[in-house]
Amino acid sequence: MAELEKRIAQGRGDEPADLVLRGGKVLDLITGSLVAGDVAICGDTIVGVGEDYAGGEVVDVTGLTLVPGFIDTHLHIESSLVTPYEFDRCVSPRGVTTAICDPHEIANVIGAEGIRYFQEASRHTLMDIRVQLSSCVPSTDMETAGAELTAEDIAGLMGHPSGIGLAEFMNYPGVIFRDPRAMAKLSLFEGGHVDGHAPLLSGRDLNAYIAAGISTEHEATSAAEALEKLRKGMRVLIREGSVSKDLHALQPVLTETTAPYMCLCTDDRNPLDIDEEGHLDHMIRTLIALGCPPLAVYRAASLSAAEAFGLKDRGLIAPGRRADIVAVDDLATCRAAQVWAGGRAVTAAAFAARQTIPPVGRNSVKAPPLTPASFRAPANREETDVIGILEGKILTEHLREEVPIVDGDKRPDPARDLVRIAVVERHGRNGNIATGFVKGFGLKAGAIASTVCHDHHNIACVGVDYADMALAATRLSEIEGGFVVARDGAVLAELALPVAGLMSLGSFEEVRDDLIALRQAAKSLGVTLQEPFLQLAFLALPVIPALKITDRGMVDVVRFEIIA
Repeated sequence: MAELEKRIAQGRGDEPADLVLRGGKVLDLITGSLVAGDVAICGDTIVGVGEDYAGGEVVDVTGLTLVPGFIDTHLHIESSLVTPYEFDRCVSPRGVTTAICDPHEIANVIGAEGIRYFQEASRHTLMDIRVQLSSCVPSTDMETAGAELTAEDIAGLMGHPSGIGLAEFMNYPGVIFRDPRAMAKLSLFEGGHVDGHAPLLSGRDLNAYIAAGISTEHEATSAAEALEKLRKGMRVLIREGSVSKDLHALQPVLTETTAPYMCLCTDDRNPLDIDEEGHLDHMIRTLIALGCPPLAVYRAASLSAAEAFGLKDRGLIAPGRRADIVAVDDLATCRAAQVWAGGRAVTAAAFAARQTIPPVGRNSVKAPPLTPASFRAPANREETDVIGILEGKILTEHLREEVPIVDGDKRPDPARDLVRIAVVERHGRNGNIATGFVKGFGLKAGAIASTVCHDHHNIACVGVDYADMALAATRLSEIEGGFVVARDGAVLAELALPVAGLMSLGSFEEVRDDLIALRQAAKSLGVTLQEPFLQLAFLALPVIPALKITDRGMVDVVRFEIIA
């Protein structure tokens, strides 16, 4: 029997459904009611709800509430520090059945090969990984990345089954001032889907940005910013990552009125935070606990997300929809008891049966030789631009401090929380090293170094001791990238990330355990930040205001220019 006829026959009850979920209640995201009755599934498609069905397999979900699978509408899987396969194993059991990813982290290291790796991996995961095509590799001309993607390169990646559209267009000045390279990329997707990235953009500049055909925004960090963008037709994605935490600020905006136009995303979230708090499930229960209507929250987590990205086959537990279903113990607590992704039960056996492909991006760390002198900050004036950390945000302050010059060098001053920050080019292109100051780490000794350094992913290092900075940064070359904490000439903790210097070859549990050791080591240096490693990574991203640093120097993002 043809698949079409089979679905119709099973939906009508003329033959047993492949799978029946019995005894639970379905949350109807249209009316908000809880509907009793079986859920019948044929292959990967729901064919019946609210009626009694016979099934080849019957699963008892008595006492559970069935909700549509959750959709993470914007994330970089590389920021989970594990491969797509381990990410799948980490978050699918929590109810995430669709992940809309932008692989621009790996693309900034190895180019189109990295995107093709994600496209091919998406064929073999239980969850549905949708691979957006990275728009800004590199994000600006003020950094050195390992690769560049032109409009022609992007065109060659189009047409893959995992694709939806063009990923976050971070170079918003390039859009509003009609840079020819930006225009060429946007023209490829004219009339299609283009994701946004426009922190603090407002007024006519925001109008111009949206007029380019850009429809979503995950960078809103205040209710006022979110409301302006909603009123101008954008879909606003509430973000709660490991560093970028906007949920509490945007929670008042999410109502049953606005829910059709709001979604949820994590952007960048590591396995330790996922293990300790959760993923989208954490966002759902937190929003409900803060007073958002459960109907609004579950809509944002699934139906609204599906509609925002043109995924018409999912987002509801209804006939004809993809069988992405989460059985939760309670709507408020959102603890997934069982999960089905495309009609397949998310189980250990199902993960073990997946095909995998070899990793890419090995031996990607090609930094120049480093000595303590590499981290000096030569200067001839004491007034100093300083990056001010805002914990829980990737926005920074542009501070100015007086720093004395000793032997031609501005030294770190832990008593004032003025710490050296350096970015070392590690792609083997020019060997650039830029140094500056950052305030907000609380660092009293030693150094921390990382090859996770958005978005160019050079080596970012903070420290108060130049010898420890050289040790930590050099160790990164030896382990093919990752995180290193050093003090008094010894490595205290490390995590190797040999896949493009971004992802581990180990399990998410192993990465979680290593992150615990790294955080403890960082605290022993005096660090006060809850998540110092990703906070460090975002200090090098020159498309997020106000002051950042790349391998080319300190960047005034408001003026979009290198200042030192």
